[in-house]
Amino acid sequence: MDNTRETSFLKFFLQELKPKGKIITPFNVITVIIVIISAVILFFRFTKGLGSVMDASQTRPWGLWINFNVITGVAFAGGAYVVTFMVYILGLEKYRPIVRPTVLYGLLAYMFYAGALLLDLGRPWKVINPIIGNSFGLSSVLFLVAWHFILYMIAEVIEFVPTIAEWAKWKRLRKIFLSLNLAAVIFGIALSTLHQSGLGSLFLMAKAKIHPLWYSEFIPILFFVSSIFAGLSLVIVSESISQKVFKNIMSTLHVKSHKNIIISLGKICAIALFVYFSLTILVFIHGKNYSYLNTPWGYWYLVEIIGFVVTPCMVFLFGFRLNNIRLVRIAAIMSIIGIILNRMNISTIAYQWYENSLHFPSWMELIVSIAVILVQIMVFRWIARRMPVFNESPAWVKVKKGIKLVA
Repeated sequence: MDNTRETSFLKFFLQELKPKGKIITPFNVITVIIVIISAVILFFRFTKGLGSVMDASQTRPWGLWINFNVITGVAFAGGAYVVTFMVYILGLEKYRPIVRPTVLYGLLAYMFYAGALLLDLGRPWKVINPIIGNSFGLSSVLFLVAWHFILYMIAEVIEFVPTIAEWAKWKRLRKIFLSLNLAAVIFGIALSTLHQSGLGSLFLMAKAKIHPLWYSEFIPILFFVSSIFAGLSLVIVSESISQKVFKNIMSTLHVKSHKNIIISLGKICAIALFVYFSLTILVFIHGKNYSYLNTPWGYWYLVEIIGFVVTPCMVFLFGFRLNNIRLVRIAAIMSIIGIILNRMNISTIAYQWYENSLHFPSWMELIVSIAVILVQIMVFRWIARRMPVFNESPAWVKVKKGIKLVA
């Protein structure tokens, strides 16, 4: 009996591997070209060492694969814990249509960014050291971040397994993991507050290297708060794109509720941005860094704060008040740019600011970083076109009081 089931699933899986939609598209062609180039670059990286492809040194060991893909990318994965908190803890059912795509993106983000981290390690097989506390110690920030990272990925896997089970028609497995869903959500939310701030804590030991306008002992708090509007801004953008790419497979509820959800998320982003701006001003006053404002670094700092914190906050607010989805989308894009700018300022641009030259990653680092994102998008697309991420759950899903029990 088990062999029959395994054979049946294998046939089903092989059938699902067949492409759905056009194969030759501009996106697919560009992605394949970039991935092939990245494969060649990574060949040299693993055979000749990091120095053959990266612009790094002993004083500046972290490259773009950590500073952008990990430090910045994890902030954008924050939408998963915010949305699940609103739906499962606060009971805001109107956001339920976007739970599965948001959790899927968060899960893939952590998986791919963990891979990007391995690319940036001189000896990637040594990654086990911070996990077990060897050489670093059990009280190190890196040990805590490593475990937060691992446990949160496990929590997101538990949250997404019911979707996989519905696709594969594993009814019993779905029932088991659906019963674990609430516990996984609560656990995941707790871990998110820890590891989002934990990433900021990694920079606390670099006080002498980060420009005073960006360094603060409150970086962990700022990292956590900024992950709220960063994650939701990406949800707004990705949902807007999905409405066009996956509209033919979306449920009617998902399509009809889109505008209302996006506008509401815009309001939450405006509040989070205001809180972040207020905390930033308090940190600035506490640090007494007034003398730096009338300098090139001060002008650059104002560009970040006024141009990509205050401005998107106001645009989000006007978008909500005017019920204008286009304004909300514009604000989300500005907010995303602002987070990238902030994380790159702290980890790269304003890092070792006292040097006379700015650090720029090599073109090879940039190509590989783009490849990581493109492959993540392709995996997301493959899953979304096959599993009940945007569309309705299958008919066999039990119905209780007229409402389908979906994760």
